[in-house]
Amino acid sequence: MPETQTQLTLQTLLAENPNTSALRSGQLRSPLVNFAFADVKTVHKAFKPLVREQKFDLGELAIVTFLQAKAYGKPYVLMPAVVVARGQHHTIFYNPERGHLHPCDLNGHKVGVRAYTQTTGTWVRGFLEEDYGVDCQRVQWITFEDPHVAEFTDPPWVRRAPEGKQLLKMALDGEIDAAIFGSENPEGTPLKPLIPDAAEAAARWAARHGGIPINHMMVIKESITNDHPEVVREVYRMLKESAATGAGAPRFGVEAVRKSLETIIEYSERQRLIPHRFSVDELFNDVTRSLD
Repeated sequence: MPETQTQLTLQTLLAENPNTSALRSGQLRSPLVNFAFADVKTVHKAFKPLVREQKFDLGELAIVTFLQAKAYGKPYVLMPAVVVARGQHHTIFYNPERGHLHPCDLNGHKVGVRAYTQTTGTWVRGFLEEDYGVDCQRVQWITFEDPHVAEFTDPPWVRRAPEGKQLLKMALDGEIDAAIFGSENPEGTPLKPLIPDAAEAAARWAARHGGIPINHMMVIKESITNDHPEVVREVYRMLKESAATGAGAPRFGVEAVRKSLETIIEYSERQRLIPHRFSVDELFNDVTRSLD
């Protein structure tokens, strides 16, 4: 569709997946908004330029990165639109060839994770504390990447892995006792999930906490919500129309995500990822809070 005078072009970060393909392919179009999609292979690698440089007008963002961006005054507001959510209990592994390890045994041990601020790691630490009695400040967290938000400093119980070290190899070699993997998959190795019956544990957790853990949600520059609220509503409509329906469909609307957001806010504050606990309503403004 040729751009018209009334059509606003948004620099957009949105990965290709079944819930976004209709939008990204151009199957869904609007006279109000045009999307200039970033060409990125791994979406989390673009989170840093989003929060540090405000490179995108609209984008999917890991929820913990958004909470930190909010804490440090970045000019984005949350939209009540989930892009990626999944069970997380299966993402922490250990090497049984080096002895048995149970989640309750982690105090005093070393656990690797891509970054302390990684959303998957935040969820997993929350499970470990809530359900297995782990004191995450008594675990030494070994990391490999900087936070996306430059102003954040890792707490004292976090250490950077030596230059050139890799998460998987450190787990296999016994340099760390367990490892949290995000999109990486350690299949084909001796590593086994640390949490017993991870799928069942995830289902029980989701039943108690209002749904499966949220990874990525949509954010938009607050200036756009102020100047073009009709465009924000149109973007939201198109996101909903693009998404799958039925079991496992992404959640839309503040009330649909409220309990999950309350939990990740609590986890983030306890883990010293944010300086204070937000209310869910603080994450939205009048325009995005009204989306349903």
